Amino acid sequence: MASFLSSPSTARAFGCPWRKTCDVTGSANRKTNQPSIQRVAIRWNFNKVSKLPAHKQQIFFERFCDKQASRLQGYWPFWARRSQLPPTQGWRTWLILGGRGSGKTRTAAEWVRERMESAVCSRMALIGPTFADVRDVMVEGQSGLQAIASPRDRPRFEVSRRRLVWPNGGYALLFSAEDPDSLRGPQFDGAWGDEMAAWSKPDAVFATLRPALRLGQEPQMVLSTTPRPIPALKQLLADPTCVITRSATRDNHHFLSRGFAEDLAARWQGSVWARQELEGELVEDPEGALWTRAQVASAQARQMDVAFDRVVVAVDPPVSAGAGADYCGIIVAAAGGEGHQRRAIVLADLSRQGLQPAEWAAVVAEAYRHFNANVIVAEANQGGEMVRTVLRLAVPLAPIRLVHASHGKRARAEPIALLYAQDRVCHAAHFRELEDQMCSFGAAGFSGSPDRVDALVWALTDLILDQGPSPSARSL
Repeated sequence: MASFLSSPSTARAFGCPWRKTCDVTGSANRKTNQPSIQRVAIRWNFNKVSKLPAHKQQIFFERFCDKQASRLQGYWPFWARRSQLPPTQGWRTWLILGGRGSGKTRTAAEWVRERMESAVCSRMALIGPTFADVRDVMVEGQSGLQAIASPRDRPRFEVSRRRLVWPNGGYALLFSAEDPDSLRGPQFDGAWGDEMAAWSKPDAVFATLRPALRLGQEPQMVLSTTPRPIPALKQLLADPTCVITRSATRDNHHFLSRGFAEDLAARWQGSVWARQELEGELVEDPEGALWTRAQVASAQARQMDVAFDRVVVAVDPPVSAGAGADYCGIIVAAAGGEGHQRRAIVLADLSRQGLQPAEWAAVVAEAYRHFNANVIVAEANQGGEMVRTVLRLAVPLAPIRLVHASHGKRARAEPIALLYAQDRVCHAAHFRELEDQMCSFGAAGFSGSPDRVDALVWALTDLILDQGPSPSARSL
C-alpha cells in the first residue's frame, strides 16, 4: 500500500480530503483550501484506510501529489495504531510491551525522533542490551532512528564518540546495559531503553539512569520490550506513574512478511512461548518448571570468579533434519574450582535447526576449536556410533565422549537446576532461547524437544557432577 505514495497522483472522485488537493499533473491546486497533513490524519489513518476495499485503497493513495506523498510517508500519526502514539496525559515513564514484530521499536524510535527534531529534547540516552544492539537496532536498524528520519533531518552517527547528532545540534548518547556505570556523569532530558527485559543488569541501569534524567522541565523515559517476568519489569508494572501500552504481533501484520504471524501462531498456538513472544503477555513462572526467571536473571548477573580448568562442547543430536525437525542442541560451557566450590559458566548456545549431520558436526567442530575445548560430549541414544562417526570426520583429533540417557529428561535435569539454585552456574551472555526453554521445561503443557536444555544438562553434568560431589539438599 505504501508503494502507492511514490507514484504521481491522479485526481479521482472519492470522498476524502484530497479530492481537490492536486490536479492531474501532480501540482498543488493553490486555489483550493488545501488541508494540512495533520488535519487529514485526524480523519484518516492507515488502520482506517486498510479496511477499505482494495480498489478504494489504491484510489486513496493515488490521490497524493509527490510532495504530499513524501510528507505523508514520514508522518507517523497517519501510520501508527492508537497504541503506538504517546500517552496524552502527564507521564514520566512509558512502557511499550509487545510481541515480536509488533512495532514497539518503531514506536519508541518515532517518539525520540519527534522529541529531537522539535528540540523539545536535546540530550537523549539510548540504552540497549549491548552496544551492538543499540547500533544495529536502535540506530541503524530498519525501524531505527536513521531509517525513519527524512534526508533533511537524518541524524549523523559518530561511532567513535558513541553518539547520534541531529542537524539542529541535539544529540543522543549510546549505552550498553552491560555497563551501568557508564551512565554516571552525563545528564539527559529524555531516554529510550530497548528490550529492557533482556538487560543483564536492569536494576543497576535504572539506579544510574533515573538520577541522570534531570534536564528540562519534564524529562521522560520510554521503554520498549517483549515482556519477561523479571523483578525490574514487575516493579514498572506496579508503578502508578508508569503508562503502559500493549500490542501483539498480529496487530502489525500489514508491515510484516506475508504469513509471518500466521506461521508462528500455527506452530506455537497455545504455548507459553506464543503468549509471551507473540501476544506480548507477561507470563509468570509456570508451575512445575525446574528453573525460575529469578534464577536465570541471577545467573546472567553473576560473575565467574574461578579459573577454568575444563571446557566442554555438549551436543544433543536431532532425530531428523529439515525445516520442521527438532533443533540440534549445542552448548559450550566451562568450569573451575574444587568440590562444592566448583563453578560453571555457560559460554555459548550454538543450537541449530534443520541441519544435516555433517552440518551440525561442523558447527560443533568450529566451537571445539574456537573455545579450545577439552572434550565433546554427545548424547548417543538416537544415533549411536553414527554420532561419533560424523563428529570424528569433522574434528578428527578431538576427544569425544558419548553419553547414554538411562533416566528421564526431568530426572537428569533436576541436579542441574539445583546447581543454579546454589548459585554455582552463571551465563556469559543473555541466551534468550535457552533461558526461555529452561523456564518452561518440566511445566504442565510443555511440548516439543528440550534440545537446548538437554545439551546444557550434559555439559554441566560433565563439568560438575562427574568431577566431584553432586549437589545435595540438606534436611534440617
